[in-house]
Amino acid sequence: MTEILCLPVLQDNYIWLLIDDSGKTAAIDPALAAPVINALEERGLTLDYILNTHHHWDHTGGNLDLKARYGCTIIGAAHDAHRIPGIDRKVSDGDSVAIGAASTTVMGTPGHTSGHICYHFADNKALFCGDTLFSMGCGRLFEGTPEQMWNSLSKIMGLPDDTMVYCAHEYTEDNGTFGLMIEPDNKDLQARMAEVRTLRAQNKPTIPVTLATEKKTNIFLRAGSAAQFGFLRHKKDTEFD
Repeated sequence: MTEILCLPVLQDNYIWLLIDDSGKTAAIDPALAAPVINALEERGLTLDYILNTHHHWDHTGGNLDLKARYGCTIIGAAHDAHRIPGIDRKVSDGDSVAIGAASTTVMGTPGHTSGHICYHFADNKALFCGDTLFSMGCGRLFEGTPEQMWNSLSKIMGLPDDTMVYCAHEYTEDNGTFGLMIEPDNKDLQARMAEVRTLRAQNKPTIPVTLATEKKTNIFLRAGSAAQFGFLRHKKDTEFD
C-alpha cells in the first residue's frame, strides 16, 4: 500500500482511499460516492473494494452507487451483514483481507455499535478505526456498554505505538477541549491542542496521528478502567456535547 488519500465529506467525515503498489484500491467508509469517483478518475483508477467499519449511513451511504459503477467487493462485519448495503464478504475478529499486496487484520471493536470493526494494516502501520477511536476521543455508546468499549480501546492500545490512527471524523479540537477540562495540566495534551488549532485554522486534517500520541493525550485511553471510562463518556455526553 503506497498511498492513503484523505477525502473530507459532509460536515466532518473522512473517507480514506487506499491505493496499493499493485494498483488495487479500497475505499474505507464511503459516506458519498462522488468524492471517491472523482479521486479515482483523477488517477485513472477503478475501485476494487469497500471496507466498512460499521453500518451507520455516513459510513455506508456511497456503497451501492460505487458498487453499481465499479463492481467492487463490499466487506463488512458478519454481525452487521443485514445492515451493510451491498455487502459481499462478511468478516469477523481475526480475519484477514488482502488489498492487492497489502494485508489487513479485522479487529472486532464493539461499543459504538454492536458490530463495529477496525482494519489494521500491520505492514503499513495503519489502523482504520471508524468511530471506535477518535483523536483525543472515542465514539458514543449507541449500541454497546462502557465495558465493551473499554475492551475495544484496550485492544487498540495493544498495537505498536507507531501505528497511525485513521479515524472517520474531524472531532479532534472538540475532543481536546473536553480533555483539557479533565487534565488541564497535561503538557502533551496542551501541545497537541496547539498543533490541532494551527492545523484547523489552515483547514487541514488533524488525522492521522500516532497511537503513541493518543496514549498521552486521549483521556479515554488514559481512563485505566471500564468504570472510569464510563464516567468520562457519560460526563462528555451530558455536560459537554
